[in-house]
Amino acid sequence: MYSNTPPAPPPKPPGTHDVSRMSTPASGQAPQPPPLHDAAATGLGQVITQPGAVQNAPGQGLEEDPGDRWLPKFLEDKSKQDFANMLSDTSLLSALTHSPQTIHPSLKASHDALQAALAENMDRASQLLDLEARLAHQRSTTQAQLLSTHALERQWRAKQAEMDRALAQFAPASLYQRLAQGVVEQEAVCEALEESFLEGGGDGALATEREVSDWARRYREAKKLYYLRRERKERWDEGRVGGWR
Repeated sequence: MYSNTPPAPPPKPPGTHDVSRMSTPASGQAPQPPPLHDAAATGLGQVITQPGAVQNAPGQGLEEDPGDRWLPKFLEDKSKQDFANMLSDTSLLSALTHSPQTIHPSLKASHDALQAALAENMDRASQLLDLEARLAHQRSTTQAQLLSTHALERQWRAKQAEMDRALAQFAPASLYQRLAQGVVEQEAVCEALEESFLEGGGDGALATEREVSDWARRYREAKKLYYLRRERKERWDEGRVGGWR
């Protein structure tokens, strides 16, 4: 804490007149000016210790806030005119308020906290920029892979269509259709053999034993094939063919 006792004023140069006497009316007594240090503490101190400045928290190792009458040691030996010039110059007053030599401890603590928050924000922003770049790279890579996958899918569908055309005759539907058609055709073959045997040669001559034996052999083979195809078709219709349904 600084003392409230103002320092001794510097000696006036020769020939200097008292300003208070020059401005005092002849009809009355001049009022006494306020103490130099008290006026400076009341004026400049209220500006330097700005309202809303952060107070020192207990246990931080900083001195307590002396209040609105605090004055930097740097300004204790300044004259009243110097203080008037400082109070009238906004840029100079702002420089004195935030200078490291004249800043108030509570305001310095506020600046330090602000600088720490700004540094943390810059670090977070740098991390976000890095994540954004990685995300853009991953997005472009995924887009390229998706386009490649679509191209492969189209190629696979074309190959599948080609394979289906090549294996169409071996498909279950095609095999079933061919089996049903084979049953009908074989039945027609058996009927034709029966009619040819009953009609004979057409001239009324009897067939020889060899012709009868040959006909019987061909008819037996044709009938066997007919029964085999019909049995396969019946098993298919009943769902007893494995791997086709």
